[in-house]
Amino acid sequence: MAVVEKETVGRALVVKLSGELDLVTSDSVKEAIDPVLEGSSRITDLVIDLTQVRFIDSSGLGMLLGRYKKVSDRGGKVIVFGLQPAVERVLAMAGITKIVEVAASRDAALAHY
Repeated sequence: MAVVEKETVGRALVVKLSGELDLVTSDSVKEAIDPVLEGSSRITDLVIDLTQVRFIDSSGLGMLLGRYKKVSDRGGKVIVFGLQPAVERVLAMAGITKIVEVAASRDAALAHY
């Protein structure tokens, strides 16, 4: 898993991920995201591009939930987009799609920033 790109758009941190989000990669994703979230009171939301993510396991789900908690504790929200069918099924079965916003595209995810 690689964090391919990070950028700030308005009050959102936008992160593009690639590969698999699993036990092996979840910590490196956290290490890429958390310092940015914790280092700026201006960033309240997290937008995650999952277009290139083809697999997610329980560790990946835990990473998403942990970032959701960090962001929601600050009054922000998490938006994901670009869900591949297999990833979308796992997120739906785990109930993640009920707590994070799922956008149809990057443009839709960033429309209000």
